[in-house]
Amino acid sequence: MIKQTALAALAAALFAAPAFAAAPMVKTQAPGYFRMMLGDFEITAISDGTTELPVDTLLQGMKKGEIDSELKKHFVQSPLETSINAFLINTGSKLILVDSGAAGVFGPNTGKFAANLKAAGYQPEQVDEVYITHMHGDHVAGLVANGQRVFTNAIVRAQKQESDFWLSKENMEKNPAKADFFKGAMASLNPYVSAGKYKPFEGDVELAPGVSSHSGKGHTPGHATYVVQSKGQKLVLIGDLIHVAAVQMDHPEVTISFDSDQKAAAAERRQAFDAAARGGYLIGAAHLQFPGIGHLEKEGKGYEFIPVNYSIPR
Repeated sequence: MIKQTALAALAAALFAAPAFAAAPMVKTQAPGYFRMMLGDFEITAISDGTTELPVDTLLQGMKKGEIDSELKKHFVQSPLETSINAFLINTGSKLILVDSGAAGVFGPNTGKFAANLKAAGYQPEQVDEVYITHMHGDHVAGLVANGQRVFTNAIVRAQKQESDFWLSKENMEKNPAKADFFKGAMASLNPYVSAGKYKPFEGDVELAPGVSSHSGKGHTPGHATYVVQSKGQKLVLIGDLIHVAAVQMDHPEVTISFDSDQKAAAAERRQAFDAAARGGYLIGAAHLQFPGIGHLEKEGKGYEFIPVNYSIPR
């Protein structure tokens, strides 16, 4: 009897489930980069993180209740967690970055660009040129760290009308409500200006083989988009022509308070979206859900965004 009791106790000990504590939640995301090929070019979308925007009050031309209804259709709500994306183009002879992220100035969930760039296999000093869509902080703050140039070997380029506006102290004095925007642009760009590393351009020009600019003025006085083409494939990086896909795809006439010229911003979005839908080429945007790359199809008076198919670069 004693032997049987001992055996039973041993069996119970061997087969009893171990009493482990619950594993702690990690609550981090995978490194934020997405890579694809465009002809012979390698395109890498890089996330700077997300920021929450009160889009129900920022969007213009639609009532708050209507905005809330549109957001609900897409299973989101205000404040909307909004992606901040930058794009790296490796042409084989040049490494070109479009925009640089917010460097943390748009809240604690931003400022991820530098780490994600390195996770994607690149170092800041490898970047040859940086093309800026416009000089709002979530696009240029990542150019510097502690007042020093992050991309030490790079030339920075933007439309001349953009830098003429945002790097002017006189314009800042005329627009006191936007003083922080001016100060942020100056802090981000002036180290490159002082080093002779800033070279503005005017109009629609080829900046590098396969990469050209397209000028605009709706979102900011010199907002530029960038057209990337290789072996018959095309990607247009549209910057801030759209902020809230859940609303502005169906209602492209809706603008946002950040637009300096509301009418022009809506017209430029419509023009760019119509061209992309007709041409069947890709667009990439700073504030579409990461990675922010996909196709557009015309849908009634608006558009449907079809995210790019996930693929392994070959």
